[in-house]
This record gives sequence, structure tokens and C-alpha cells, in this order.
Amino acid sequence: MTANSSYAAAGVDTRAGDLAVELMKEAVAATHGPNVLGGVGGFAGLFDLSFAKQYARPLLATSTDGVGTKIAIAQALDKHDTIGQDLVGMVVDDIVVVGATPLFMTDYIACGKVVPDRIATIVTGIARACADTGTALVGGETAEHPGLMGADDYDVAGAAVGVVEADRLLGAERVTDGDAVIAIASSGLHSNGFSLVRHILRTAGIGYADASAELGTTWGEALLEPTRLYSGPLVQLLANERVGASVHSLSHVTGGGIAANLARVLPRGSWVELDRSSWSPAPVFRVLSEMAGTSLESSEGTWNLGVGFFAIVAADAAREVVAELGALGLPAWQAGTVTVGAPVPTASAVGWEQGAKGVDGGAVRLVGSYAD
Repeated sequence: MTANSSYAAAGVDTRAGDLAVELMKEAVAATHGPNVLGGVGGFAGLFDLSFAKQYARPLLATSTDGVGTKIAIAQALDKHDTIGQDLVGMVVDDIVVVGATPLFMTDYIACGKVVPDRIATIVTGIARACADTGTALVGGETAEHPGLMGADDYDVAGAAVGVVEADRLLGAERVTDGDAVIAIASSGLHSNGFSLVRHILRTAGIGYADASAELGTTWGEALLEPTRLYSGPLVQLLANERVGASVHSLSHVTGGGIAANLARVLPRGSWVELDRSSWSPAPVFRVLSEMAGTSLESSEGTWNLGVGFFAIVAADAAREVVAELGALGLPAWQAGTVTVGAPVPTASAVGWEQGAKGVDGGAVRLVGSYAD
């Protein structure tokens, strides 16, 4: 018995892995600009940083993430062409939060069995979203784990790197009293809170292929709506000489929900009351809440409820930033105002989130009722 046939007997098919690479190669190569060296298939991806000489003090930004249990829905429906965009949204859109321009990304797929078409579909989705955000997909890995994962099981993760000029770094230290909090719309659930979603549907006895009259689609179609990509438009906004400098801080609304993610990018001693009446959560959030017998407010720490990003901007630029974001394809509106220095109102009241994820930031709570 040869080494290769012995490995195949153990459940690992290296030829299937090679075929998957061939199937995805063209999509990956399409993300490569002149700064990518070596093409597809090397042990390490190479990216030429010579352009960084134009920076006075270039800072590299990096992030890593996965898609979470949303993958279970893609697997159940055997639909894998949108999960790649979800991954890029979770990883690359964290880069722009500090004001950085994304440069390149790598991905990792672990699976029970390499099915070349499925792996290629996932990676093609990653590559397509990378291209949309101006990010080169410079490498990746597909690992076959028979005996550890089921034949149709897989998980995806990725990491990305970006660059920002030190004096253009965004963050809480730039935020000042009176800054406007601009909410930027999500496309749906994005990639957070799916353990709760799956629990609600399972309890209700609803399958992903079942139609929802309220949503006008099957549940699977509604839940697999891909994560909105913010990096491309936000990089353009920050580069806009007219309004870019008015952006002081950005927040990506992911795990932890609305208030906690905004609190992370505010300075200690500041506070914001977000006006729920300034937006109306999409039907998917309302239907899920009704099925669970809970309120929208009770899921604010789990789902984005229609806000995928926040921009904290100078008050006198708020309207122009909202207009510019709209022109770039990102619906936006002012949802609150930052107060710095004054005591937090009714500080002992329930509802305030102060900092998060180890960051000792500002305090945020949501007030009022959601618009119909």
C-alpha cells in the first residue's frame, strides 16, 4: 500500500484538495493587483509593501474572525455561495474601524470531507467579496478532518491586514462633546446571533425550506442574506478631502449587540442615548421576536436590529456624511449625540452599557420605541 492510498483509506483525499484549488484559482487570482507576488498555491502569500514608503508612519491593522453557526443553515440547505461574503464582512470590516485600508486576507476551511465544488464555491464567494472591498486574497488552507467532523460539516475563518497613517488613526481619543452618532443600515442578521435564531425556529418546528408569508421568502433565503460590506464605501468616505477628517470613530456592530459595540469606541466619561425611533428594524427581526414571544429590545445585545455600523462624526458634518454614505450605497441616519464631561443621566438605571470586550469606554443605552 502506498503512502497516498493509505492516507485515502484514512479518509483524506489530497487529489480532491488539488481539484478544489484548480476550481477556485481563477476567482482568487482576480483579487490580485500588482502588489501580490507569487500567485496561487505557495506556502505563504507575498504582498509588496513598497508603497508604504509614502506613509510618514504606517501602522498595520489586523483582524481575525469566522462566520459562526450561520454555517449550519448553509449546510442544511446545501447553499454555500454567500458564506464567503459573510466571512469577509466579519473580518475585513473590522479593519476599517481604525481607519485602515484593507490590503490582503487569508482564509481557512476545515471540513470532514473535501468536496471540490463546495470548497470552490465557498472560496469563490470569499474572493468575490474581497474584490468588492479592494482586498487581495493571498492565501488559504483547506484541511480535511475525517473522524472529527462529519462528511458535510465545515467551518470557515479568516484573517486580514490593513494599513493606516498614524495621524489618521480613528478611535475614542478623537471623539469630542457634541459629535453626531451616525447609524449605518445592516442588510439583515449579518453573522451574529444565529444560535438564538436556530433555537427559535427549532422550538417553533420551522424548517429552513419552509416559506414565511411575513418575509415573502423561505426562511433559509431570509437567514442567508449575506452580510453587508462596509469597507469599500467607508474607505472612500475617509479619503474624501471634504468630509473624511470629520469622522472621528467607527464601530462594527457584531457580537455583543448595538450598545456594547458603540461603547467600545467612545472615550471613558462620555455617554450616548440612541434614539430607537430613528429607525425601523427589518421584518426578519420582528418576526423572530414575535415567534420567541419576546420584545425587540430584549435582543439588542444579540442582533444588530438594522444597524451594522456606526460613525461618530463632527456635529457640523453630520448631514453631509449621511448624504455621502447614501451616495456610496450605505443608508444612514443620525441616531444620537455624544456627551463628554457631563454626568451620565440616571446612571443607576437599567439599560446602560459601559465599555465592552475589555475596553473601558463610554456608556450607551437605547431609548424610546422603534419606528413602525
